[in-house]
Amino acid sequence: MTKIALITGASRGLGAALAEALAPTHHIVAVAKTVGALEELDDRIKAIGGAATLAPMDITKPDAMAQLCRSIFDRWGHIDLWAHTAIHAAPLAPASHIDAKDLKKSIEINVTATATLIAMVAPLLESAEAGHALFFNDPRAGEKFFGAYGASKAAQMALAKSWQVETMKTGPKVTIVTPLPMPTATRARFFPGEDRASLTPPAEAAHLVLEALKSP
Repeated sequence: MTKIALITGASRGLGAALAEALAPTHHIVAVAKTVGALEELDDRIKAIGGAATLAPMDITKPDAMAQLCRSIFDRWGHIDLWAHTAIHAAPLAPASHIDAKDLKKSIEINVTATATLIAMVAPLLESAEAGHALFFNDPRAGEKFFGAYGASKAAQMALAKSWQVETMKTGPKVTIVTPLPMPTATRARFFPGEDRASLTPPAEAAHLVLEALKSP
């Protein structure tokens, strides 16, 4: 049976690196809004002998996500691994000056879409021999200027942690990882003057994440 890896937020950064790292053993379903970046990812996956299905979709659109999950079910009947790397990084701002649109977008992408996807992807993971969901923590709640991002990311982690304990005996397995700092576009927005040479390349971070998944 073909192993299927669904990567939400696959166009760049850790999501793209995970897609490439998994390509030798999984068919990749790559979800992101940026068509060009997905096509470049597809080229890299093909170059290493892998295969991908590109899904240029907005994860905040429930109808689109429902259609995607239905298509996955009709074609393969399951998902073996779901890695949820999609995130909205709202601009840093004092709590008293958070832009309403940025807060709304943070909640839509980081919280509401995550809850919607959990509900839709869960049956596909349950249909696999050993379904596994993977989330990524970035604990910024309570740090100055991180109000919108920190609050919405903490809410996302609350959803993942609840699902994790709820499925401990029944599956699917839910793992939450805190990756090493990487030179991603998201981090560059938060720390523009940082020495990026000291950060962990996404490809190396992806390898470490997948090694951590092998632990019992």
